[in-house]
Amino acid sequence: MQLGLVGMLYIAVVATLAQPVAALDTESPFSSIDGGTLRLSDWAGQPVLVVNTASLCGFTDQFSDLQALYDRYRDVGLVVLAVPSNDFRQELDSNEEVKAFCELTYGIDLPMTEITHVRGKAAHPFFASLRTEEGFVPRWNFNKVLLDGDGTLVATFRSRHRPLSPAITSRIEGLLQ
Repeated sequence: MQLGLVGMLYIAVVATLAQPVAALDTESPFSSIDGGTLRLSDWAGQPVLVVNTASLCGFTDQFSDLQALYDRYRDVGLVVLAVPSNDFRQELDSNEEVKAFCELTYGIDLPMTEITHVRGKAAHPFFASLRTEEGFVPRWNFNKVLLDGDGTLVATFRSRHRPLSPAITSRIEGLLQ
């Protein structure tokens, strides 16, 4: 049986649609600023907001809102993960300095990684998979990535979106219902 051009195109489309969608890497560990490791999969069943942060940036005051967001929704399941990065050359020199700065200046008690690359060849596997699978690369500090309880991307937000903005809180509330 010979297939015409339309038949071959149909088979190609069906085969493409049948390919499994690659998932974001939620298994690769981040080094915790408190010691040990953190995996996004540790919070399976909970929405997670992953934010690449920096201590010496014009957006650094968003730490206050990140902590307020975490305080508002943590008891109902939200996790906010801060990922300090020096990819934009606005981070303090050591993990100890970052931890002290965030705790003393902003009262941060949300989960935080050690200083981590979020872009380029050295990007953490989560951020590398975000680039490969979703085409999202942080362009600056305080980019936000919202995942549902299955680790699936829900939304991304650039630096100018404040953590307590309705655009972000409405998406979080929708996941917590």
